[in-house]
Amino acid sequence: MKPRMNFYQAAPDTIKALTALETHIQSTGLEKSLIELVKIRASQINGCAFCINMHTEDARKRGETEQRIYLLNAWRESPLYTDRERVALAWTESVTLISETHAPDDVYEQVRAQFSEEETVNLTMLIATINAWNRLAISFRALHPVKVKASVA
Repeated sequence: MKPRMNFYQAAPDTIKALTALETHIQSTGLEKSLIELVKIRASQINGCAFCINMHTEDARKRGETEQRIYLLNAWRESPLYTDRERVALAWTESVTLISETHAPDDVYEQVRAQFSEEETVNLTMLIATINAWNRLAISFRALHPVKVKASVA
């Protein structure tokens, strides 16, 4: 795969605006571990290798365990996630797949049971923002760093 363009260089002011939103979301009081889980999960759904690579590294730096990262795409079957994280992950899936789910009422009610109105907006903006980053990275074929070449068995 070959990158199509460097979108940071092509439209720096636009990317600065998205980066400012990203920075703001980080300061909203949502748990840092929850933020990274949401980013990883949305990126998994969207198939964004660049963002999966970035956010799994960020999660590890923030103390996230390998086991929780590895099991994230099967979070419903694992006891490793809190009720609040489970609700955030369900909402992440609903909002990321909005054309299919239309953000169902039952998932929204679960969100409202765990998150204040302000937190619900901030969580939804977090999901929207990572989806925007995913769409940029995938559309312009952003490549994640390759540290070690895989061996062919």
